[in-house]
Amino acid sequence: MARGASLPVSGVHQHHHGHHHAHGDERSALTARAAMASITMAVLLIGLKTWASVETSSMAMLGSLADSGLDLLASLVVLLGVRVAAQPADTDHRFGHGKAEALAALVQVILITLSALFIGYRSIERLINGEQTTDAELGIAVSIVAVGFTLALIAYQRHVVRRTGSVAIATDRLHYASDLLLNISVIAALVLDQYAGLPGADAVFGLLIALWLLWGAWTSSSHALDQLMDREWPEDIRERFLMAAKEYPELAGLHDLRTRTSGTHHFAQFHVWVPGDWTVQHAHDRMDRIEEELQARFPATEILIHLDPEGHTDRETMLPSEITEKAS
Repeated sequence: MARGASLPVSGVHQHHHGHHHAHGDERSALTARAAMASITMAVLLIGLKTWASVETSSMAMLGSLADSGLDLLASLVVLLGVRVAAQPADTDHRFGHGKAEALAALVQVILITLSALFIGYRSIERLINGEQTTDAELGIAVSIVAVGFTLALIAYQRHVVRRTGSVAIATDRLHYASDLLLNISVIAALVLDQYAGLPGADAVFGLLIALWLLWGAWTSSSHALDQLMDREWPEDIRERFLMAAKEYPELAGLHDLRTRTSGTHHFAQFHVWVPGDWTVQHAHDRMDRIEEELQARFPATEILIHLDPEGHTDRETMLPSEITEKAS
């Protein structure tokens, strides 16, 4: 069974379906390179925005700086998460390290939430005190440079996510997509604040940026939690798997299917009824062949088949709804 991660079975709902996917070493090299690119850019932008924040005393620019600081932290977390997730199974982690990626995404969510709360608080403070910004030209110039850099990085990350289906890089990309909006809104805030004579504009934009960040954090957290909680595959993929299994007459008695995803690795296990007079060797050989064929159709999926003599059910692993159906 190939250990290399390829298109997640769950790739359908991540919109990467139909692309050629990188495997194993190539995948980890790509994800690590994408993480390194975002780290380099974050360091660059932090320098520029710190300077601009001091010069302009803009709340929106401070929000943008805080976000770049978080991007750096988050990208470091992602780099670590992707590295760990790419490691093959070892004696202590027999199921592999896939969940490290979901954990990395979750740490990012916490960081985004904290920064959003801070920026929101400072913006409200500014609105109440009615402070104004200075030196708009510098702030606008820095923001335009930031937009250029960010667009280039997002394009590269999109290419990597398409090739690898990485959850962590996808979350990181969400981060930089929010940066794009942030940098544009900093420009708008400074223009309104200094040229249009609307002194509260900068603080209002700061507040909107904070709300937008909170929304982003909420949406990314649900996907990471699904993996950590071993959520079942999406319904359409479960159906596809069951339809494929139905093609084998030996699997006619398939029951108690359980599925989960860990990083880019997928697990499916089920029980199947076999005639009581089959030898262990005969049943094993037939199921082995089926396992191999199903794994070829569902890459990066580990399939575990448990054999039951015909008519036998394991009540303790069944859902209450299944027990009543079988009992009736």
